[in-house]
Amino acid sequence: MSGHSKWSKIKRKKELSDVKKGRLFSKFSKVIEIAAKKGGDSKTNLSLKAAVDQARAENMPLDNIERAIKKGSGRLEGEVLEEVVYEAYGPGGTALLITAVTSNKNRTVAELKHILSENGASLSGAGSVRWMFEHKYENGESKWLPKQTIKLGQEDETKLEKLMEDLDESDDVTEVYTNTE
Repeated sequence: MSGHSKWSKIKRKKELSDVKKGRLFSKFSKVIEIAAKKGGDSKTNLSLKAAVDQARAENMPLDNIERAIKKGSGRLEGEVLEEVVYEAYGPGGTALLITAVTSNKNRTVAELKHILSENGASLSGAGSVRWMFEHKYENGESKWLPKQTIKLGQEDETKLEKLMEDLDESDDVTEVYTNTE
């Protein structure tokens, strides 16, 4: 009875969940590294504390968190990560602010352009969308809040949901802000 073992079924499910956890943990590691650049002590660095709390809520191993803090604070060698904000126009004229953490801006821009063009959106120049948002800090986290929101039709809303799913699958993208309701 080949192909009917219980382990093979469990293995396939475990592989899928491990891939999802790996992506999530790598995103959290990048966010922790960026926050650790401002200081490696979570008692004095609120953004680091918020990032660590989020990672712990998703059961990220403590070793990975400590390694990310050391790497971000410069105590461990490795690639230098930067946090960047990209501006784009989505379906129905939707304004998008895309925050990413990357070690290679050129690769990230190329990936974003590809994802956006597949979904009927386009990358825009600096300042073309950012004026529609207000930058705030809440509980040590940086957030972009829209000054005004727009309502989309059903077709544009479906396209925007697909775009958001594709952006969420990108390893570098940490957050996407939009001005829709």
